[in-house]
Amino acid sequence: MNLNSLDLNLLVALDALLREANVSRAAVRIGLSQPATSHALQRLRDLVGDPLLVRTGARMELTPRAQALRAPLAQTLDQVRSLFIPDDFDAASSERQFRLMMPDLAVELLMPRLMEKITRLAPNVRIDVVPWRGPAIFTAEFARTIDMVISIGNAFTGFHRQRLYTDRDALAVRQGHPAGAGLRRIEAFLEARHVAVVIRGQSEDLIDMWLRPAGIERRIALVVPGYIEALHVTARTDLVAFVPRRLIAALSKQLSLTTIAPPLDPGVDEQYLFYPTRAQMDPGSIWLRNIMLGIGREMERGKSKS
Repeated sequence: MNLNSLDLNLLVALDALLREANVSRAAVRIGLSQPATSHALQRLRDLVGDPLLVRTGARMELTPRAQALRAPLAQTLDQVRSLFIPDDFDAASSERQFRLMMPDLAVELLMPRLMEKITRLAPNVRIDVVPWRGPAIFTAEFARTIDMVISIGNAFTGFHRQRLYTDRDALAVRQGHPAGAGLRRIEAFLEARHVAVVIRGQSEDLIDMWLRPAGIERRIALVVPGYIEALHVTARTDLVAFVPRRLIAALSKQLSLTTIAPPLDPGVDEQYLFYPTRAQMDPGSIWLRNIMLGIGREMERGKSKS
């Protein structure tokens, strides 16, 4: 059979004819006129090479070939219909794996909260986190493997974005640092030796990109690829880290860190949730996005505590 010449509407008509074994009732069932349904029956007879319905006295009966077609045809039509109905996402029983891309600071701030909720709501769901990479090296092939990105306001092709939470940068130093609160003064800030954070795909620390137009150059003593590493080094040296305030607060007790307001206000950082356009209507993606956005709202409500 040449499927290119097959009108799928004929299958709907065939299903109705096999269920009703009556042309008039089949016509009503599918919303066609009786002549149109009779014409469809004739086309089906030619297509299948079988009469399908035969008259026996005052009523019609299915041929053995028609009887054999009933169950597989109904199953096939159900499968076709399911192609156009989004699958439900049952979090409690799902074994789905989600792949998220985010910098280490987002892992520190978001993942404990996310995993607490995942463990309670979807214990068999797996979350894979991959290192952040900037749009310049965010290839289309790599993007196809990603379900969610957490990042600042850079655009990722083929992804929608929603604001997740806001933050501000501050200075982190070890408790007992010799400069201490004096780092609030620009002179002490410029004199201090700094840790720069240059994430994969960037050429320099975003803080330095912001300071340079103001004619300010920090004394960079060390460059590391992540914020967590910067804070660990800061906790055991006299180096200064200029990093997001929420991250300092999250690790201050563990690492014995102190938060100091910088001499220049860097403004508000906005962290965004990016998700693929292809997954916009995917129930699983919607479920995970709603949880993550809820975490962002919790963080915003508790911002005065951090």
